[in-house]
Amino acid sequence: MFEEKRVPDRQIRAVQTETTVRVYLACSPAAADAALEKQAFELGETLQLTPSFRLAAHDSDNGRKPGHERVLAVDLTREGFERALQEHIEWVPERDLDHTPLNFQAIRIGSELRDEWITGITDVTPVMRDIAGLLATDQLHLAVKLVPHEPPYELG
Repeated sequence: MFEEKRVPDRQIRAVQTETTVRVYLACSPAAADAALEKQAFELGETLQLTPSFRLAAHDSDNGRKPGHERVLAVDLTREGFERALQEHIEWVPERDLDHTPLNFQAIRIGSELRDEWITGITDVTPVMRDIAGLLATDQLHLAVKLVPHEPPYELG
């Protein structure tokens, strides 16, 4: 009998290597510029992160939401990512590219990132805006190609 392979109700999906996991952070232009220059964040500040590019796009309205006009990709060590998961998490509906809720949940993390966890910070706002522009002109087939591949993350 045919058995449908189903996505788990809750799943961490992330761009990852053997040593790093990528999370996204939507922030103001000033905060983004400071983080990119220092390759770090202000100590003592709890940040709202997600390893889901699509959830970050939704949360920032593709970089158009006031105070969230820039979206940064933050590559963390795997150890740092797993420690961040211990601080504060919430499960929220994953989104498709049109920001429609899907039938499974992605993770949002509240964490104070430590410098030793961060291996790199890059600005992905231009890609996010390119995707939004393609969607606005009914070019989903091209927009999908720009979305990062996020395989399931297996907790250590």
